[in-house]
Amino acid sequence: MLMSVVNVSHLAAGYEGREVLHDITLRVHPGEVVAILGANGSGKSTLIRTVLGLVPIGRGDIELFGTGLRRFKQWARVGYVPQRLGAGGGVPATVGEVVASGRLARRGIFRPPGAADKTAVREALTDVGLLDRINDPVSTLSGGQQQRTLIARALAGRPDLLVLDEPTAGVDAASQEAFAAALGRFQAGGGTILLVAHELGPLQPLIDRAVVVHDGRIAYEGPAPEPAGHHAMPGHDHVHPHADNVKAGICEWAPTDRMAAG
Repeated sequence: MLMSVVNVSHLAAGYEGREVLHDITLRVHPGEVVAILGANGSGKSTLIRTVLGLVPIGRGDIELFGTGLRRFKQWARVGYVPQRLGAGGGVPATVGEVVASGRLARRGIFRPPGAADKTAVREALTDVGLLDRINDPVSTLSGGQQQRTLIARALAGRPDLLVLDEPTAGVDAASQEAFAAALGRFQAGGGTILLVAHELGPLQPLIDRAVVVHDGRIAYEGPAPEPAGHHAMPGHDHVHPHADNVKAGICEWAPTDRMAAG
């Protein structure tokens, strides 16, 4: 049997003594694209942040590439795209400089960039359709272009596992299509993807398996649901505030009876 890229076993985790995740067990296999879905506050982002070692484990175990998280050191094999990090952030960096920072885990901080690093940066920017902006300040980009820059930064490191936290949230349709195309090429090259999403949109065809998190537990695992009128679909008016839906338990990815039974 192939070794799992991510193996989460009976995980409990949270913040400041408050348990957010309860008894989570999840495997991600090589070459898979797995989407973690759920309402706001369900624990889906906490799950991937715990997998990355950013949230302490309360109980249970996590392995990356067959190595326990506490002993795992091969972080160059993991690319992480956080949720709408302000890539501009007031820092006078160019697009190329931001993407080049994705090579640090692979080459080391003190070694100057070489030809392989420069090639990786250009290829990553080509992959997300931003090579023509390589010398532009990140602050001049749109929100969607900044997010594409962050994906290019992760791709430049040539990871085996790409972890993304709501990469398409609040960005334009062109950037969503660019994300989907870039992720499709990454998977076609043998990469594994674990992503958090509130809505899938153009990413839907890429998803091999969906995991719905509800109240810190896995409520459904299987094919990605395709709810009619989902707000990633054209023509769907997004007129309902998420906070109200979460309180009412009727958010798009809240588990239905069918999901819970599946």
